[in-house]
Amino acid sequence: MKTIRQSWAEPYKIKMVELLKMTTHAQRKKAMKEAGYNTFLLKSEDVYIDLLTDSGTSAMSDRQWAGMMLGDEAYAGSRNFYHLEEVVKDVYGYKYLIPTHQGRGAENILSKILIKKGDIIPGNMYFTTTRLHQELAGGKFQDIIIDEAHDPENEFPFKGNIDLEKLKLLIKKHGAKKIPYVSMATSVNMAGGQPISMKNLKELRALTKKHGIRVIHDMTRVAENAYFIQQKEKGYADKSIRAIVKEICSYTDGATMSAKKDALVNIGGFLAMNDYDVYEEARNMVVIYEGLHTYGGLAGRDMEAMAIGIRESVCDDHIRARIGQVIYLGEKMMEYDVPIVKPIGGHGIFVDAKKFLPHINQDQFPAQTLAAELYLDSGVRTMERGVVSAGRKANGENYYPKLELVRFTIPRRVYTQAHMDVIAESAARVYQKRETIKGMKMMYEPKYLRFFQAKFEKI
Repeated sequence: MKTIRQSWAEPYKIKMVELLKMTTHAQRKKAMKEAGYNTFLLKSEDVYIDLLTDSGTSAMSDRQWAGMMLGDEAYAGSRNFYHLEEVVKDVYGYKYLIPTHQGRGAENILSKILIKKGDIIPGNMYFTTTRLHQELAGGKFQDIIIDEAHDPENEFPFKGNIDLEKLKLLIKKHGAKKIPYVSMATSVNMAGGQPISMKNLKELRALTKKHGIRVIHDMTRVAENAYFIQQKEKGYADKSIRAIVKEICSYTDGATMSAKKDALVNIGGFLAMNDYDVYEEARNMVVIYEGLHTYGGLAGRDMEAMAIGIRESVCDDHIRARIGQVIYLGEKMMEYDVPIVKPIGGHGIFVDAKKFLPHINQDQFPAQTLAAELYLDSGVRTMERGVVSAGRKANGENYYPKLELVRFTIPRRVYTQAHMDVIAESAARVYQKRETIKGMKMMYEPKYLRFFQAKFEKI
């Protein structure tokens, strides 16, 4: 008897739809030129399938929308803040909470509190806003991710791991007092959504405890990281996502959170910690930069939606379907021989632009070029994660990351499998004509975070 495949399906049904504008190639060509060949500068109405980011683009549940109606918009002491505080303590285990308008608000406050001029901040690969806040505070980021993370072909299952020998060398060279904290990200974005293992995290905790160094957790996609631990790490197959998430957090001293990802809301974030002294300083500083410590730049309704979204984010059925859709897209691309970062990560597919367009060197921005070509082909918007995102050093020279990637970021609960087919087929069509594609030159560059607003021209 033939074995019948057992498929999975989304653990929800669609209640409302947003109609999309279908564009012609001529319309896309005009829109792309007006945007300076930067997908960030496209108007969303000209985009068919939007994979620019998973930040704030997820679909909220009926329960979250109902929660929005319970918004207590009092300036001080909103009941929605106390609900959110209760949920953060319960689900993540951190003692103290400071809400912020989004993750970078938390990064700003944390950096101002903990970093002094000349400090070294080790981390498992940089993230754009995180590194900038660290630099503006006078610190210097040092990458201590394992070498495997810089190789798109390497299929080690936990490429987000920290190389403890690299960290030991930094401690020996600079001294523990020069290291205010280790910046540890779960589901490392710039590496392709790659997870850190629980074993590595436990070993990191033991080493930092020995030297009196904090571990600060970028927990933007912690639930996705927990899924990979559940699926791939010995001893966790029978544990729930929620239990794994709480264990991850228990090995850290505090966290910055962009709730616009895992927590399934359109805006919001927080700074969480276990150290009362840091909390007290953050509670004073949030008033300067974000808003009162019981709203932090957010409406009460947004805090309520976040509290509900956090609980939904650690549901096993949800995270299985969420990452299942990413894996589906990745496997489709591999069927078409499109070169992607392996193993497939949690929040999107990362196409290896160096391998896709080997004839275009990094000074001609291969990932930026590829993102533009994908939009021209199908109206699918992706984003560059390469030399443009990496920015410049203090001396003005470009950073040249080993990874030159185009990120196909999948919003949560938004698109269907049919959309994934369209995306994969578009990537395959562009791949077939790759030898005819030429690079670009940068025509405008802003001072900070240039990938958001830079403009280009085709060579």
